[in-house]
Amino acid sequence: MTHASHRLLGLALGLTAVSASAVSPTIRQEAQDSLIDNHHIMVIGKNEHLSKDSIRSLIETFYLDQFRNYQDPAAPYFMFMSQTGNMAMGVGGEVKMRAFYDPGNSMPGSAFTPYNVPIGDTPLNRNKFGTTPSGTALFLRMIGRNTRIGSYQLYILAKFDGYNGQDFKLNKAYATVNDWTVGYATSTFSDGQAVAPTVDANSSTMSMDFTSLLVRWTHEFKHGISVAASVETPSMNLPGDDESVGVRSYTVPNFAAMVQYQWASDQHVRLSAITRVLPYRDLVNGRNHSPLGYGFQLSTVFNPTRALTVYGIGNIGRSYSNVGGDFLMGQYDLEVNPDAPGRLRTVPSWSYFLGLGYHFSHRMSVSMTAGQARNMMSAPREGNGYRSGLYAACNFFYKITPRITVGAEANVGRRENYDGNHAWGRRIGAMCEFSF
Repeated sequence: MTHASHRLLGLALGLTAVSASAVSPTIRQEAQDSLIDNHHIMVIGKNEHLSKDSIRSLIETFYLDQFRNYQDPAAPYFMFMSQTGNMAMGVGGEVKMRAFYDPGNSMPGSAFTPYNVPIGDTPLNRNKFGTTPSGTALFLRMIGRNTRIGSYQLYILAKFDGYNGQDFKLNKAYATVNDWTVGYATSTFSDGQAVAPTVDANSSTMSMDFTSLLVRWTHEFKHGISVAASVETPSMNLPGDDESVGVRSYTVPNFAAMVQYQWASDQHVRLSAITRVLPYRDLVNGRNHSPLGYGFQLSTVFNPTRALTVYGIGNIGRSYSNVGGDFLMGQYDLEVNPDAPGRLRTVPSWSYFLGLGYHFSHRMSVSMTAGQARNMMSAPREGNGYRSGLYAACNFFYKITPRITVGAEANVGRRENYDGNHAWGRRIGAMCEFSF
């Protein structure tokens, strides 16, 4: 990491220590409380002894998720609750509409990513207006308590995030019983709560917030300490051709873990790690190889004051960045070794970003975020290969009601190649969101 990134993370940790003593409800928490109160509960059967506190407690469980991020839908407006108050189920969703305009040097697709900033201004990529329903979602969630198995939940989420943002694709599908989660869920390496809100559907491109088919164990200890470990399904994208390098079948899953200290429901500091075994075959020499990729991540979200929120993530490692973030767009799991035909090398890289959010009230907020990602290969690949990217966003959100939100945002990004060529991309966007 650069000295600048070390200073940013040091500042974040220092502010974290100061804010740990102030655990009064933040305005950000009050905004969530207003959403929790905005529900219509239909009790199956009659139970005059079912208290409002027990109903609220079950609704709050929808939001008690270590791996939830701001783009996840709110709990359904209409929910069914059992007569005993031990089970709740709801079908909900959200409709998101976004419009954007790129003033010069426009990029393909509806997501703003430094990786996609075109190098060289041509008449084909000057100025672009577009719209997308990307992020529109439907989901089902059931949460309950059972005397034999304890607490459990089932969750299925599908979004319109496919081609042109109009294909319906599975986003999450998992079951949780007490400390165990099985299914297609957010990776343990991710920390979506530490990502500042953005209008753009792609979120901050420097964040490692992604999903995987996994089995995870999570446990909360006293004094705000939480740990988690998971076995996750691997994926890999190799460079090269079929004449010198061949892709082998996976034999070892990814392993991820995290430890977290949380002093309030919406404030924490977390250390995460991931390991990946990347198998391939050297077709030139007829040998199999399985280099190890790994990554470490330090993340935090906290409130120095009731209105101000600080977000921060920094990560570093080798051949880990292709699971998420800006490098996901290319083939950066392994790199061709120019000195040894048929051999591939692990890729050292790092990225970070820092975000600030300010709530004027539980209805109105602003945020800004800035970050950088860099490929640290000493011997460059092709001259037009992606070396580094800069990303920045500044936005405004207003909740017309607890379930209707509008927002506007300005984005700036910079791509730099190995040969030194670089270009800037810019975007102005707006969003309207309805949840139900």
